[in-house]
Amino acid sequence: MRDGINLARRGIPAVALVTEDFWPQGDFVAQSLGMPDAPRVRLPHPVAGTGEANLARVADTIVDDIIQQLGAA
Repeated sequence: MRDGINLARRGIPAVALVTEDFWPQGDFVAQSLGMPDAPRVRLPHPVAGTGEANLARVADTIVDDIIQQLGAA
């Protein structure tokens, strides 16, 4: 979240990728940094260490959401 917000403040389109388990923490960080509507996309948890094939599946399911969020940024 912090990286996405810092990029957005510099005028660089960005979308934070946040897993389900960390979504509430993302809410807190976005709110505390004054950007509660910072663009982000929810990923299943966990993603790390789940293998290349799973990462490809996750990417396939979220790519349209990322593009949509970038269009709204």
